[in-house]
Amino acid sequence: MITCVIRYEIDPFAKEEFTTYARNWGEAIPRCGADLVGYFAPHEGSSTTAYGIYHLESLAEYEAYRARLAEDALGRENYQFAAREKFIIREDRLFLKCVSTPHATRAVR
Repeated sequence: MITCVIRYEIDPFAKEEFTTYARNWGEAIPRCGADLVGYFAPHEGSSTTAYGIYHLESLAEYEAYRARLAEDALGRENYQFAAREKFIIREDRLFLKCVSTPHATRAVR
């Protein structure tokens, strides 16, 4: 399993647009085959850093997923929305593998 972490630098005056973008991915990403953890927008601290996080089985599955996403009507529309509105200043992808498993049971306090 790999985790894709997308770090966004967004326009601090366009948080609503980013929220719309994130909600659209909330529908399209799972439909196209990735396990979406979520999209996270600025709340406290930085007003320009946001993240999208999802899991896939492998880099090969990532490539197939990206092809499905490019063919998805909402996926295409969302790419066009971001390009048109220009609320994303920068976008970086990082692929990680969890190495801390198995995890202990969470303690209740």
